[in-house]
Amino acid sequence: MAKSLMHLSRDFGGRQEYAVVSDGVRDLAFVVGGSLLVALCARITLPLPFTPVPLTVQNFGVLLVGLRLGSRRGFAALALYLAEGAMGLPVFSPTGVGGVAQLFHGATSGFLLMYPLVAWIAGYVMERGRKSFARAAIGGLLGELALFLGGLSWLAVLTHSVAQAFRWGLYWFVFAEVIKVLMAAAIAARWQQLRGHKLI
Repeated sequence: MAKSLMHLSRDFGGRQEYAVVSDGVRDLAFVVGGSLLVALCARITLPLPFTPVPLTVQNFGVLLVGLRLGSRRGFAALALYLAEGAMGLPVFSPTGVGGVAQLFHGATSGFLLMYPLVAWIAGYVMERGRKSFARAAIGGLLGELALFLGGLSWLAVLTHSVAQAFRWGLYWFVFAEVIKVLMAAAIAARWQQLRGHKLI
C-alpha cells in the first residue's frame, strides 16, 4: 500500500497524495465544526417546570449537521460531540449535571445517546436522491422518530412508567420538534440549491 502511494505520488507529482490529505483535513474540519454547532445550540435551553427534560435548540443542530454533512460525517460529528461532553467539556445543556453523568444517569441520557444515529439517519435519507426540501424533511422526521424512541425508552426505564415517560418527554415538545424539522430541512435544502447537488 505504501509503495502504491509512493508510485502515485511520483506519477502525478504528488497531486494525488495532496488531494487525499486535503480531503481528510476538510472532512475533519467539518466533523469538528458540526460538533461545535450542536454545542452552541445546546446553550439555547429553556427549562420547563413540569419536566426535567428542557426545551432546547440542540435537536435542530443535530438534524442540520446530519442533513448537511451526510450520514458518515454527521455520525462522526455527533460521536465527537458526545466524547467532548463525556470528557467534561461544557457542550451539553447547562441545565444538566454535565460529563459522563449526563450521558448515563440524567433524564436526557436516552436523547443524547441517540444523537449520532439521528444524524446518520437524516444524512442517509438526504444522500439517497434529489436533495429537496421534502427529502430533507423526511430525513429529519425519521431522525426525530429515532430520537424520541430512544429518549422515551430511557425515561420509561428511569420512571418505571411509560405514561410518565410520555408526560416528561413528549407532549410538551411535539410542536417545537415539528418546527425544528422544518427549519433544518429548509436550511439544508436551500444550502443545497446554492452549492449544487453534492453534500459539503
